[in-house]
Amino acid sequence: MESTGCVVAGGGPAGLMLGLLLARAGVRVTVVEKHADFLRDFRGDTVHPSTVRLIDELGLGEEFRRLPQSKLRSVVLPVPGGPPVTLGDFALLKPPYDYIAMMPQWDFLNFLAAAAAEEPGFTLLMSHSATGLIRDGGRVRGIRLRRPDGSEEDLRADLVVATDGRHSALRAAAGLAPREFPVPFDTWWFRLPRHAEEAGEVAGLIPALGPGEALIALNRTDYYQIAYLAPKGADARIRAEGVEGFRRRIAALRPDLADRVDAIGSLDDLHWLDVRLDRLRSWHLNGLLCIGDAAHAMSPAGGVGINLAIQDAVAAAKLLAPALLRGTVGAGDLEKVERRRRPPTVIVQTAQRLMHRAIFGPVMAGKRTRVPGLVILLARRLPAIRGLMPRLIGFGPLPEHAPAFARRAGTSPQART
Repeated sequence: MESTGCVVAGGGPAGLMLGLLLARAGVRVTVVEKHADFLRDFRGDTVHPSTVRLIDELGLGEEFRRLPQSKLRSVVLPVPGGPPVTLGDFALLKPPYDYIAMMPQWDFLNFLAAAAAEEPGFTLLMSHSATGLIRDGGRVRGIRLRRPDGSEEDLRADLVVATDGRHSALRAAAGLAPREFPVPFDTWWFRLPRHAEEAGEVAGLIPALGPGEALIALNRTDYYQIAYLAPKGADARIRAEGVEGFRRRIAALRPDLADRVDAIGSLDDLHWLDVRLDRLRSWHLNGLLCIGDAAHAMSPAGGVGINLAIQDAVAAAKLLAPALLRGTVGAGDLEKVERRRRPPTVIVQTAQRLMHRAIFGPVMAGKRTRVPGLVILLARRLPAIRGLMPRLIGFGPLPEHAPAFARRAGTSPQART
């Protein structure tokens, strides 16, 4: 029977960041990921300023900046009959952390995995699934692991951390039930080509609202990454309309993209996201900790889920590494992580619920087709508003710094300009 100091279930941003940090502390850590690679499209492709700062603190800034990426510097809302309004200006943040880096998530995950692989205590098991928990004496002692060939084995550990997302298998196995909050929409992701001569900065964000639907387009180098929002439960209706009906919806919301909607070849090109907003009442059992989406599924409103998950991982590493090195990690240590990370989670989720109620709910109900006038007025009259949103989105209510044991020299000169 294999054993390790800490087993992390889920090789997403939180899981790999936690694995990297614990390995740098000297903890033997194993990250298990059910997929054979990280090449899954339409996952969160944002790396927020707090995470860019964290990467610099880890001494990985130069390698990170060599990855293909673009910079989102502002959120601008079109206003019918008037000039657009800047809702958030990331340039108001202190350089060099004055943007959101936009990159395919597989590049970011491969980057983290490569950095972690440099540490002797780190192991990454791809194509391995965590299917259940090993319990002994009232404590979680490890996980049941399914290998690529379908066989199973036990992997024992001093601590199990679930970072396996909003549909966490380990959370379910532990019997931890989240409190769910209403969400008025689901999201369908897809791509459309972007012509080289088109205006607009790379990584720009363009929203469009209609009665009972909305569309958010992220400018990428040669394509638009688009989220279509419709009322929750609308997937069957949308698919019954067929691809032609969906193309007409997109062309009506963004007439400037009507010339390329044929790039949606079939409804198989749509990636449906069942949007959830929930939070565990307790994030841990003795021997098991849930963080990231496994502890608190976030709405895509504000695009902050990855940022919060990574900050959970940093706090967990900082608070748990000493106990893991001693082999004495207990329920009290896990409670410290939850006490630190629950307040910022509650603050962000409360803000998302307000956004749902004030903007997305009325839009999905067909009662509003534009951003509330008060929001536009405040953004135009109060310049501080344009800096507040980037601060909350880019860093969050309680940003975390790299623990001392994980820091390395090597921050790039670009990060100091």
